[in-house]
Amino acid sequence: MHTLRRLALSLAVFALALTSAPAQSPAPLASTPLPVDRRDPAAAARIVPAAARLEKIATGFTWTEGTVWAQGSLYFADIPANRILRWTPGQGVSTFLHPSGYQGTRPFLGIEPGSNGMTLDARGRLTVAGHAQRDVYRVESLAPHAQITILADSYHGKRLNSPNDVVYKSDGSLYFTDPPYGLQSQKDTDPAKQLRVNGVYRLPRALQHKPGAPPDNASLQLLVDNLPRPNGIAFSPGEKYLYVDNSEPRKIWMRYRVLPDGTLADPKLLYDATSDPRPGNPDGMKLDSQGNIYSAGPGGVWIFSPEGKPIAVLLIPEKVANLAWAGPDRKTLYIAASTSLYRVRLNIPGEPLIQKP
Repeated sequence: MHTLRRLALSLAVFALALTSAPAQSPAPLASTPLPVDRRDPAAAARIVPAAARLEKIATGFTWTEGTVWAQGSLYFADIPANRILRWTPGQGVSTFLHPSGYQGTRPFLGIEPGSNGMTLDARGRLTVAGHAQRDVYRVESLAPHAQITILADSYHGKRLNSPNDVVYKSDGSLYFTDPPYGLQSQKDTDPAKQLRVNGVYRLPRALQHKPGAPPDNASLQLLVDNLPRPNGIAFSPGEKYLYVDNSEPRKIWMRYRVLPDGTLADPKLLYDATSDPRPGNPDGMKLDSQGNIYSAGPGGVWIFSPEGKPIAVLLIPEKVANLAWAGPDRKTLYIAASTSLYRVRLNIPGEPLIQKP
């Protein structure tokens, strides 16, 4: 996420974050032909059906993020409302967790008090970038009022900035990005910012972290320290590479080789979309089973080859923040875009969140 959205959030939106959750009913299903910017027409045709349609499945939110499919429902964050919500087919939207980020009793003075990216671990537990809560935490089950375990909240004795997105490696280690978007000013000069860097981190053995145990801050490893605004994060099939994008000032996607000990090497710039004037920035990422990269970006959902060649941009009418695969064949892509949730059927299955060791 990026600071330009500050202009789009009014005082009324901020008030929404402090009120109780409004009752949500399933929005009428809207379906329109999916517009596609086909950069590589032949490759795009293998991924995007010629008659693909974009379906709006829910709307009325402020800034949706963190999509993940679990047990027949789509879980997602509405960050300004400080909530994790759940959309279930035929039932609509309900509140899963509130507050999901900022826990203080005084009003939050920034614009993004809630949680951000989410994923599942190998045991089906929801792991959350706490964002304004400045930690990464795990919800021990999807039952109401489940126990919450904080996995990490500081590095070398200094508080994390505001974890943004999370992904597990098959060995049970957790990787996450930590820009300052959950701080009040969202700037590196924010007085609450304790760390000099906006890093990419690895937490070994996060899967084995016992429920209710204290944060394992002593094990936290800083892997990348030179991206100004690291954001979306995802592994390639087989986990040979870790992809990280950067939202601003440069809109770029990076690739890192994953070493046997889980650390990173050989950073490579895959693509630079800084000159693209369309609304939106690099944000949440997912991959398909063939290694193609799907990412929020200017204009909608960008699809790249594993080498970073643009294949297509799925043109979405709102700024896109995150993505999730779902369906028995994992060919349905769910899209979190500003005030709404969308979905589209594609041809290639999505890569599972948790890969086999």
